Amino acid sequence: MFAKEGYTVITYSFIIGLVFAVAGFFIGSFWAYLLYALALFTIGFTLYFFRDPERTPPAESDKLLIAPADGKVILLNKGIQHDFFDGPCTQISIFLSPLDVHVNRVPASGTIVQADYFPGEYLVAWHEKASELNERSEFGMIHPGGTKIFFRQITGYIARRIVFDIKEGDEVRAGDKFGMMKFGSRMDILIPDEIELNVKPGDRTVAGESIMGVLK
Repeated sequence: MFAKEGYTVITYSFIIGLVFAVAGFFIGSFWAYLLYALALFTIGFTLYFFRDPERTPPAESDKLLIAPADGKVILLNKGIQHDFFDGPCTQISIFLSPLDVHVNRVPASGTIVQADYFPGEYLVAWHEKASELNERSEFGMIHPGGTKIFFRQITGYIARRIVFDIKEGDEVRAGDKFGMMKFGSRMDILIPDEIELNVKPGDRTVAGESIMGVLK
């Protein structure tokens, strides 16, 4: 299965691959093999990048904080301040390489109360200022138990397109697909400090399946 957000890019990749293949057929010799290889790489990498594997949320996911993205945890910072929260909160950042699945999933069940998009710069995704300066989308939600959760898609140096389809007022379930970031990027999740987490920097996460914490 492939992400619907990638259908246009996949179509273009097949057209480019076909051009390479036809050029190779007419040119012949060593260059033909090079062009055939480029055609296969262009199509193969695009299909691989936009893959959308089935994911099964864990049991009782409505009570859990679930990873919203595949990737590597690069930051866990407690005691920070953010306008969405009434007190100190914890930020977890997940870096997605171009080889990771880039379909994003909602980290918890609840109601979306904020959904904003901000154009911006294209610093590398792990830059400390990327969450403030880069192109990004930001979402605030409230869990049925009253816990506030904030998450954002952030573009990186390569990723320059954010896609999402949730809006204020939407009722969502943990593990629901809501969009993607194209070609390498970062996902931030912010939660109140009192939520106990079971992830740390260096851990790898699987969107819609990895349990990051238990919500009150």
